[in-house]
Amino acid sequence: MSAEEKKNPPLAGLVNAGQQQSEAVAITDYIFMAKDISNAYLVTTSDGDLLVNAGFPTSAERNKAVLAPARTGPLRYIVLTQSHPDHFGGVPALKEPDTKVVVERRYVETAAWYEKLRPHGEPRSRKLWGGTVNTGGPPLEVPVISPDIEVDREYAFELGERRFEVISTPGGETLDSLTVWMPNEKVAFTGNLFGPVFLSMPFLNTIRGDKPRLVVRYLKSLDRVRQLGAEILITGHGDPIVGAEKIRADLDKMYAAVSYINEATIAGMNAGKDVFTLMREIRLPDHLKIGEFHGNVRWAVRAIYHEYTGWFLYDSTTSLYGVPRSSVDKDLVELAGGAQILAGRAREKLNGGAPLEALHLLDVALGAEPSNSDALAVKKDALQRLLTESGGANLSETMWLKSEIAAAEAALSPNGAGAA
Repeated sequence: MSAEEKKNPPLAGLVNAGQQQSEAVAITDYIFMAKDISNAYLVTTSDGDLLVNAGFPTSAERNKAVLAPARTGPLRYIVLTQSHPDHFGGVPALKEPDTKVVVERRYVETAAWYEKLRPHGEPRSRKLWGGTVNTGGPPLEVPVISPDIEVDREYAFELGERRFEVISTPGGETLDSLTVWMPNEKVAFTGNLFGPVFLSMPFLNTIRGDKPRLVVRYLKSLDRVRQLGAEILITGHGDPIVGAEKIRADLDKMYAAVSYINEATIAGMNAGKDVFTLMREIRLPDHLKIGEFHGNVRWAVRAIYHEYTGWFLYDSTTSLYGVPRSSVDKDLVELAGGAQILAGRAREKLNGGAPLEALHLLDVALGAEPSNSDALAVKKDALQRLLTESGGANLSETMWLKSEIAAAEAALSPNGAGAA
């Protein structure tokens, strides 16, 4: 991986790809792409046009202008592959008076859920994505979309000379995912069903917070797409995947990789191993390794473990009650002889190649003395070690570590406002 790639994870490049776009990308002579945080795709027919996704709210006018030269008639349909704003945000700007908006049957409920938890979720997302996605201007206004057609399992229609089959494929990046299939042309639009980077481990339960996706449902949806026999697979980001053999091989590999993690997690659970042991131990064999740019193997193991066994880990009685371990941080620091003593031990752990154990100690030290400079300095170095060792490929991991490093630096500065 190049130094530039380490500085900017691959996913960062994909979500910012549209910033310099001045004209639509022609995928075929009837499919055109507007690059965005999630791309919008125009499909032309002899009786008007169809749009698969509408891009981010702040990109709507740009996307409209980019696609305008390729338009051939009225916009008959907008199909939304999921209820994230980077897929539906441009609908108000792009929709025409007679445009029908098509969504999965769970779209309205899921979009309402996101909006209800927005005060909680938006700061979390900003911490991970704020340094990558620069929306600029005032706080984002997310439109409420009133669909015309809600798809339960499948919905088919014809437009001009083209047939479209809209298929419910939940379990990927949202619970209301749709795939748009053009059977005559052998083209499938999957949105972010397979995540924002194709041929990668799914993010079954995101760090930023999201409705958990079930691994078995994800595998069923993947298999549904696999059985279509697509010759062109168009995802939410990046270039299309072309060729029936390659598409099938890639989908087979993803199915096998996620199935392997699922079965290994179940086997470990049945063997009495705890979730943290399984997160450390389970790895994909070389022939099944896929990308870890958004989700990764460790997080998939944890999501699957919790999916099957719930939130209580049978590790401590205190987990059953509302008093966290941090409630005794001051006691532990007092018994240790001060936060600087724990910071010193944490430095020893870090120097011995154990940055995570160092951070455990620092959580206690800073829980009692948030502005302790010794502890903050070791924390910054431990986080920097993790960032270096990560390779910078996974966007959520990279941006979390960078934000924590920045917080430690701010707290160490003369005008620091407290703990990292």
